Amino acid sequence: MMKIKGTYADEFMKYENFVIFVLFFVEKSDNMKNKSATNLRMREEGKCLKYVIVLSDGMADLPIEELGGKTPLEYASTPCMDALASGGAMGMVKTVPNGMKPGSDVANLAVMGYDPSKCYSGRSPLEALSVGVAMKDTDVVFRCNLVTLTEDEPYEEKIILDHSSGEISTQDADILMDAVRAAFQNDEFKFYTGTSYRHITVWDKGEILDLEQPHDHLGQVIGQYLPENKLFREMMKKSFDVLNNHPLNLKRAAEGKNKANSLWFWGAGTKPSLQNFYEKTGLNGTMISAVDLLKGIAVGAGMQVVEVAGATGSLDTNYAGKANAAVKALLEDKQDFVYIHIEAPDEMGHQGNVHHKVKAIELIDKEVVAVVKKALDASNEPYRILVLPDHPTPICIRTHTAEPVPYVLYDSRNVENKNAVFTEKSAAATGVFHEDGYRLMDLLID
Repeated sequence: MMKIKGTYADEFMKYENFVIFVLFFVEKSDNMKNKSATNLRMREEGKCLKYVIVLSDGMADLPIEELGGKTPLEYASTPCMDALASGGAMGMVKTVPNGMKPGSDVANLAVMGYDPSKCYSGRSPLEALSVGVAMKDTDVVFRCNLVTLTEDEPYEEKIILDHSSGEISTQDADILMDAVRAAFQNDEFKFYTGTSYRHITVWDKGEILDLEQPHDHLGQVIGQYLPENKLFREMMKKSFDVLNNHPLNLKRAAEGKNKANSLWFWGAGTKPSLQNFYEKTGLNGTMISAVDLLKGIAVGAGMQVVEVAGATGSLDTNYAGKANAAVKALLEDKQDFVYIHIEAPDEMGHQGNVHHKVKAIELIDKEVVAVVKKALDASNEPYRILVLPDHPTPICIRTHTAEPVPYVLYDSRNVENKNAVFTEKSAAATGVFHEDGYRLMDLLID
């Protein structure tokens, strides 16, 4: 941990010899063994702390004129998060290592205590774990979005209107993915339905391709962002012919919905390997999320995954259902750790919808954070809760950035008495800054 100075906008070692490195490695290993042993002993005595992370995806932002120069987090009514800030500790954390793209994959791995620079093998393989794809070491896995493009121009001159096809339902998407499979699936390429617009393509004995993220280029002509690889470029072009006049898309257009009229490949990677979360922390962990990426990380880490009815990964998700599932996992199923991931602020950031982003933050505060805190307080179980975004998704650019994000950490055994609010500005004003985001987990379970 180190200190920083300046505004939020501005705030955003090598070892000298091998002996020092070895001593540090042994000390870290011993520390984790000691934590695991301590957690096991406390669990046997029925005194084990409960740990909660509420991850509000993309919640951090920049000041917005429409909100009177405030960020969505500053503007939103968040009495429970403010109470955590008043009774706990705030700071800033860098979740995206230098040189890595600011994706939810990298950032959430860091928040969960994994060093992305050492364990990251691509986004799509993590999502594939959630879908149940059996990957070979020689497979290359890609995210395969269903996107909305304009219709009249030649393919290279089309404009990408929506990376999510109007947040298409998984049921509708599966119908279109059946058409994709009929057109393109063979011994070399396999296509798997994921969730909503997020799907998986596996290339047998393929190669890693550096492909553009569709949400980085909304409203832009796509020609310069298409794959250089001819196979993938042609599949994307032909997918428009397969999908644009598909009966389901014609029905969607008649209902005023965005067509899901093209594939978009990105996020290449290979079979992942994560250290088991229990072996790493000594904690039994549960993941609650609507999106395949987070569920895939949990599968790879050997965590329990809880499916919540009505969890959509968007503004209309089942916030209360996620909170209740977390409470059940902690108090009835005797889990030590729960990671509650809510995608809605990020999706609203990508859509550029400032008031829906504010609403998402308010719903997270009211229906997730407050519900979990109230239940844990009533149980008399000691607990620590960490609330933060994984990365900023500023409304003004509608995509992710790698700047540090605010966090609040609250310990029910050591409640302070301050008058504080949880915002980017107030967290930065503490001067507390964690350069290595993956070490924040150590702070939580210390």
